[in-house]
Amino acid sequence: MENYVPMHECRVHKISIIVNRTHAILHSIAILFLIHYRLSFFFQHPPNITIPTLPWLLIFVSELLLCLAWLLTQFYRWRPVYRTVFPERLPADDKLPAIDVFICTADPNKEPSVEVMNTVISAMALDYPPEKLHVYVSDDAGSDATLRCTKEAWNFARYWVPFCRKYGLVTACPDVYFSSSEDSFKGSSEFKAERKKMEEKYEILKQRIRRIVQENHTDVPVNNKLDHSSIIEVINEYHKEKDEVKIPILVYVSREKRPSHHHNFKAGALNVLIQWHGFDGAGGPTISGTNFYIKREALLGSFSKQQDLMALKRSFGPSNDFIKTLVEDYKPCFIKDGESSRMLLEHANVLASCSYEDQTTWGTKVGFLYFCVLEDYFTGFTLHRKGWKSVYLYPKRPQFLGISTTNFNETSIQWTRWISGLTSVTISRFCPLICGPLKMSLVHLMCYLEVACMPFLCCLSVWGFALIPQLCLFNGIPLYPKISDSNFNIFSIIFISAISKSLYDIVTTGDQFRVWKNEWRIWMVRSVTCYTYGSLDAILNKLGIKEASFLPTNKVTDDEQFKLYEMDIFDFRAATMFLAPLVVVILVNFAAFVGAVFKALVVDDNGDRYWEKMFGQMFLSFYILVSNYVIIEGMIIRKDKASIPLSATLWSVVFSVFIVLIGSAILC
Repeated sequence: MENYVPMHECRVHKISIIVNRTHAILHSIAILFLIHYRLSFFFQHPPNITIPTLPWLLIFVSELLLCLAWLLTQFYRWRPVYRTVFPERLPADDKLPAIDVFICTADPNKEPSVEVMNTVISAMALDYPPEKLHVYVSDDAGSDATLRCTKEAWNFARYWVPFCRKYGLVTACPDVYFSSSEDSFKGSSEFKAERKKMEEKYEILKQRIRRIVQENHTDVPVNNKLDHSSIIEVINEYHKEKDEVKIPILVYVSREKRPSHHHNFKAGALNVLIQWHGFDGAGGPTISGTNFYIKREALLGSFSKQQDLMALKRSFGPSNDFIKTLVEDYKPCFIKDGESSRMLLEHANVLASCSYEDQTTWGTKVGFLYFCVLEDYFTGFTLHRKGWKSVYLYPKRPQFLGISTTNFNETSIQWTRWISGLTSVTISRFCPLICGPLKMSLVHLMCYLEVACMPFLCCLSVWGFALIPQLCLFNGIPLYPKISDSNFNIFSIIFISAISKSLYDIVTTGDQFRVWKNEWRIWMVRSVTCYTYGSLDAILNKLGIKEASFLPTNKVTDDEQFKLYEMDIFDFRAATMFLAPLVVVILVNFAAFVGAVFKALVVDDNGDRYWEKMFGQMFLSFYILVSNYVIIEGMIIRKDKASIPLSATLWSVVFSVFIVLIGSAILC
């Protein structure tokens, strides 16, 4: 028996463990003192209670929720690890497993087709045996434009893949390669000439793809993206010339969609095809939307020839050809003649029909699971419950580069959809706290619970901190100890501890202070917008008031938007529903802070005593204003097209006055 040689080595980050665990213990002690201080209020004699009970209770609940959110984050900080990989230990090509690469796209008008096709070309140029590498483009819109772009990408890949092989290019993505200074053979005139020709071919490719997409805007669409038959094309099959260098097979797939059949969002498309470092040390990271590798056996299971055929058909559907692929010793055969190829495509179209999965266990027990719009999290959690392991690979050089949203509106839409999926898991019978115990380690379970519950906990607690102390500040009700009170040190220590630890985490990962400031601000922004709307959407869906929806975000940006993004300037051209909560929080905090300063300096005869009594709430309002200065800037200072519209500000003023009047009446 041959000795097993590990492909990677896992090491514990000892310094981070010491820092993380020490901080967790000290911070927990401070939190216990805070809880004792808040609880002692309820055990006072009624004559000694001068503060209304309701605001005290609400701010205490907000603090408990935020403390719970913090506690859950400690589990993936408990055992940080890092891995060293050994690519030189890879087996010979004939012993490597076959790999399928799935590239999912949903709308050529919202996802930049040039970048999507760059991903397709990059996948085809992977340093892997071409006969064992198949690339699939899953187009969930059934767009003729995407099919035509895929054919153009394959035609370019016929030249690009041999070019990469010949000169050993490290960067397989043509767009990144031609925009960088990578030159493997700087002194070779042959290389320079070929590189120039290749760059010219790439420019032609981009022009053709953009022309196709532009025509798609104006032409009558061939297919309705919600009502169309399945489309499967093996792009290589239509090329008759024999290439000198073999390239992987490229297949375009668009499953059938009908209004009468639920399409199960991206998970349905994936089944047609089949955090953060901390998770790695806790038991393995979850699936994170994209850029992951997964064994087919993990999604479908492992079976032998002795398995009951009818039982397999009940689970996987009636296709005998597909069931053959489940057998342990199955080896794919590559069909060359036209008749066999035609029959194979007919079988594939049956598998891609929207009715094939009826009365099967697709999406419930096998494949990517259909329970929520966030199929990656839910599927990963289920696989870990079944005992599968995963590792997190973070190479110094990124494996793939993707496109993300670059403006506030589209980012908010995307995050709202994600949060809706997470919250739907949290409030269901599939909540990690319900179905995870006894099947996972406690640390791993808590990591999953943190991901699922964090948005809901954050939106409730941040709204509490953003409004309750401020409403009490309007009415002179202190919710924090005086500066001279020793209990004030509890809140100071917790605040400084949280700020310092988050700054430490950012700095130790190589980022700058600016990144920490942005992360802190974005967390608050998301809590009052995306986390709130996403959680509400999931709750309404659970109550049957609203159906879950999946709208692809627009990743196509114009030059002006991208310039603002590069300069770290907020683009506030967003829906009022996303802007109003931010402006309301700013207006309420600004009014409360200014009013308190006015009372301390002008109204109160003994200003020092007022400052001492209300300092905690005044500081909180001031900190919120300073942290979110960009919102104030967007409201008042900026005059460009990407500033906050006056209409959104005016609506927010109305909401703010309503909140102050009604809130003060209820709390006081």
